[in-house]
Amino acid sequence: MEQILKIDNIEKYYGSKSNLTKALNGISFDVARGEFVAIMGASGSGKTTLLNCISTIDRVTSGHIYVASADITKLKGNALNRFRREELGFIFQDFNLLDTLTAYENIALALTVQGVKPTVIEERVHKISRKLNIKNVLQKYPYQMSGGQKQRVASARAIITNPKLVLADEPTGALDSKSARMLLENFDHLNKELQATILMVTHDAFTASYASRVIFIKDGKLFNEIHRGDDTRKEFFDKIIDVVTILGGDLNDVI
Repeated sequence: MEQILKIDNIEKYYGSKSNLTKALNGISFDVARGEFVAIMGASGSGKTTLLNCISTIDRVTSGHIYVASADITKLKGNALNRFRREELGFIFQDFNLLDTLTAYENIALALTVQGVKPTVIEERVHKISRKLNIKNVLQKYPYQMSGGQKQRVASARAIITNPKLVLADEPTGALDSKSARMLLENFDHLNKELQATILMVTHDAFTASYASRVIFIKDGKLFNEIHRGDDTRKEFFDKIIDVVTILGGDLNDVI
């Protein structure tokens, strides 16, 4: 399978020589096109730092990150902005929708910035809104939508540009259980039907059980990795809990 993401021995330090914190310590792994990968770990394990480095919000201290064979750790200026705009999709815990724009305008914004023709934008927005069952909210503003609707609009915005990689940061954290389940089923649809490659950071075992692979991080290092394979989601959930138990610490930090 084609490799979309390659993490090559990355390290990230914070602080000064007298008070140095190693947030990431020699992490390496790959993600193939069409994979749905979850990253789990207790608070302070380094999972958010890892996502920030992949998204170029933060820079690694050493090592390399490749997206579709391009070394993004070397990108600067306009090339970096172009990469963020065209190659990545983002789904945040707090949605990050613009309150003054309708759902349609929020979804279309990324295409507008890229200079896509209005007729093409309209076609693509309506196509993705049908797939995510949000056609009925396209003319609504964020304050008029439920949490689940806002998260689906955010998901549509993230994949409307056909990015190589979709990054999700605790996407169910602000949702009730019903909305969370609906969102995860939509993620499953994005992954299986639309071939979206998803890398999701979560502390929740139920959320992680929707992924095809779970990578566990402890103290800035890779701790373990498990694949769903032919397991049911319940069987995979049980395996995730087994690893979480081995990880130790406060179980409530990771489930």
